[in-house]
Amino acid sequence: MRTLYITKNDAGQRLDKFLTKAVKALPKSLLYKFIRTKKIKVNRKRADIGYMLCEGDSVELFISDEFFAENAADTAFTHLTPHLDIVYEDENILLVDKQPGIIVHSDDNEEINTLISHIKAYLYRKGEYDPASEQSFAPSLCNRIDRNTGGIVIAAKNAAALRVMNEKIRADELSKYYLCAVHGHMEKRADTLTGYLKKDSDNNIVDIIREARPGYKKIITKYRVVAERNSLSLLEVELVTGRTHQIRAHLASIGHPLLGDGKYGVNRDDKKRGYKFQALYAFRLEFRFKSDGGILSYLNGRRFEVDRNKIWFLGEF
Repeated sequence: MRTLYITKNDAGQRLDKFLTKAVKALPKSLLYKFIRTKKIKVNRKRADIGYMLCEGDSVELFISDEFFAENAADTAFTHLTPHLDIVYEDENILLVDKQPGIIVHSDDNEEINTLISHIKAYLYRKGEYDPASEQSFAPSLCNRIDRNTGGIVIAAKNAAALRVMNEKIRADELSKYYLCAVHGHMEKRADTLTGYLKKDSDNNIVDIIREARPGYKKIITKYRVVAERNSLSLLEVELVTGRTHQIRAHLASIGHPLLGDGKYGVNRDDKKRGYKFQALYAFRLEFRFKSDGGILSYLNGRRFEVDRNKIWFLGEF
């Protein structure tokens, strides 16, 4: 029998959600069976699957030790030397300028050299994150950026900050601005583009059309021209909606693909010029809370930008 005591970072979760993180080797089918048959209790009493855990609760598990086996991959980051470009940091969040070519989470080709691993390694070395003392929480990313796109990524250092930030993102209370270089000159110096997007997950590509159709989701993209040079335009883009590949596909759909984008544009000439990534950068983030921000209230109204000298394609202008 083992007893897990609920800490501040564990509280506020359903019992089953907590257990899937705290006892990763326990299959979900057995998890629900053990709760139902009282092999898993809370405060020595039978508990419902949806019981919301509170700080100080105890979870008693009358199950085999084999389910508590540690996974070496979970602590591999402790051997990593972190390399981060930090835009802002406080006790709750970390804003990092991700460089193009780095993936945010592990995939089939890369498990260790990821943005989240570098963030965990950084906080581990600072003494702000100890995986051995955490049961269900690890520093987590609140937003994602494609491998070949650069810009600001938000990481939460604790569970409370993660919950608030995710709520604010879902409620569209953060404004994200991008710089991008596109082929051609825009007809209008500024415009709001509306379209409809459908994602093809199997091929990791999206389709954009101009009229509503079943299966397509509405997208809104605002832009203004910042500069023009030769056959290129530098745009500042604000995402009103945030769909997969929205900026890349939306601009390509009106005849202005991004410089270096091989998925939604013709990239042969761009590659010959040495462009390995699409010219897209999430350069500015603004917090515009419409409701209580809880422990992150102090961020309301604040704006953060990356160092523009590090945006690789600005040299074209």
